[in-house]
Amino acid sequence: MNKKIVWKMVASFAAVLLLFTAILGTVFVSMFRQHTIAINRSSMEKRAVSIAETLALYENGEGVAPQFRMGMGMGNHAMAGYGAYLRFLDQVAMATVWIIDDDRNLISASHYGVTSKEELPVNAEKIISRVLEGEITYGEEFSGLLNAPTLTVGVPIRTADGISGAVLLHSPVSGVNEAVLQGLSALGAGAVIALVLAGMAAVWLSYRFTNPLRRMNDAARCLADGDYTAKTGVSQSDEIGQLAQTIDLLSKRLTEARKQQAALDKMKQDFVANVSHELRTPVAVLRGSLEVLWDGTINTPEEIKEYYDQMLGESRHLERLVNDLLDLSRLQDDQFSLDMGEVNLCDVIRDTQRAIRRSVKEKELQFLVNCPGEECVVNGDYGRLRQLVLILLDNAVKFTIQQGTVELTLIKQKEGCQITVANSGEEIPAETIPFLFDRFYKTNSPQNRSGTGLGLAIAKQIADRHNAHISVESSKGKTSFFVRF
Repeated sequence: MNKKIVWKMVASFAAVLLLFTAILGTVFVSMFRQHTIAINRSSMEKRAVSIAETLALYENGEGVAPQFRMGMGMGNHAMAGYGAYLRFLDQVAMATVWIIDDDRNLISASHYGVTSKEELPVNAEKIISRVLEGEITYGEEFSGLLNAPTLTVGVPIRTADGISGAVLLHSPVSGVNEAVLQGLSALGAGAVIALVLAGMAAVWLSYRFTNPLRRMNDAARCLADGDYTAKTGVSQSDEIGQLAQTIDLLSKRLTEARKQQAALDKMKQDFVANVSHELRTPVAVLRGSLEVLWDGTINTPEEIKEYYDQMLGESRHLERLVNDLLDLSRLQDDQFSLDMGEVNLCDVIRDTQRAIRRSVKEKELQFLVNCPGEECVVNGDYGRLRQLVLILLDNAVKFTIQQGTVELTLIKQKEGCQITVANSGEEIPAETIPFLFDRFYKTNSPQNRSGTGLGLAIAKQIADRHNAHISVESSKGKTSFFVRF
C-alpha cells in the first residue's frame, strides 16, 4: 500500500508539474519573444528615425556650409560627405541599412546586389510603398533576401519638398531566439529541481498518509481476528484522525459487547444449572416417595398420608417453578403483549391485601395498609400489577420475624404514584442488593429454602413493562421495596 500511494503521488505531482511547466513555457516563449521584439523594434525605430532625419538634412542642404550649396542641389563637398555617411551607415546604425529613393531604387552601399525594385520580394514592395506614403512600417519580409530571420523597420525621409525616400533598417532576430532558448533552459532546470522537490514532498506526504492508514489496517485486522482490545494509536485532528477515532470506538464497543456476551453466556449456564437443580430435588423426592409406596415398604395409614403430603407439596413447588419460568419467559419477550388499560392502584392494593391476609395471620404479623382517598390511575395490566405487589408482599411476609410488621403503602405524587412494601426483620447485606433482581438469585437464609429465585426477577420485568422503576433499601432492621410509576 505504501509503495502504491508513493508512486501515485509522485506521478500525480510530476504530471501536474510538467503540465504547469508546459503551459508556463508556452506563455513564456510567446510573451518573452513579443516583448523582446517590441524592445528591439522600438530601438530600431529610434535609430531609423535618426538616420532619416540626418539624410533629410543633407538633402535640404542644412548640414552643409553655405559656400558648398548650389542652386540645383548639393555641391561636390556636400556630396562627398553624403557618400561617406552612407558608407559608414551600417556601422553607425549597428545594423544593415538600405536607403531607397522615391523611385524604389536602392542607393545605399550595402544592398546585397539588389539594384532595382524588380529584384525586391513582393511583400517587401508593399512595405516600401507604405513607407513612401509616410507610414513607419515593420515587417519580416526581407528575411529570405538577407538569408536570415530579420526584423525590418521602415521610416520615410521627409524633406521640404515631401517624402524623398525611405530608410529600411534590418536587424537579425537570432538574438531573440537565443534569449528565448536561454529562458527555456532556465525554466527546464527549474522544472527538474521542482520535480525532485515534488518527489520528496510526495514521499513525505505519502508517509504521513500511509503510516496512520497502516496502523488502522493493523487494528482492523486484529478486530477481524477477534482481538477487540486493539487500538490504532493515531491522534490527528483531520479526517484520518476521525476515522481512527471511529475504529477505536468500534474496538471499545466490541470489547463491551464481548463482556456482555460473556456475562449472558454465564447467565444462561447458571440459568440451566439452577433450573436443573430446582427440578432435580422435587423430582427426586417424588420418585423416592413413589418407590416406597409402590414396593409396600410403608403400609400404615399415617405414614402413607405423610408421604402423600410430601408428594403434594413437591408437586405444588414444581407447578410454581414452571409457572414462574413461563411468566418470566413471556415478560422478557417483546412480542408478548399485556392487557393494558386504565388501572386504579387503590383497587390493586385492596385486592392484594385480601389475598395475603391468610399468610399474615399464620405468622401473627401486624399488617398496615395505607391508601389515599383519591384514585391513583395508571396505564397497565391489572393482573400483572396485582402479581407484582403479591410477589413483594410474599417476600415481605416470608422474611419478617414472627409477630413482626409489614407495611403496604400507596401514595400519589406530582410526578406519579409510588407503592412501598416494607417489613421488619434482618437487613439485606449491601453487597447482595444489586443481585436481588437476578434470576435464581437466592439468599442462604432459612426463610428462603422454598423459594425459586424467580419472584423478584418477575417483579422487575413487570415493572419494566409498565415503565416503572423498582428499587430496594435496607437499613436499621427494615427493608423497603419501592415501585415508582
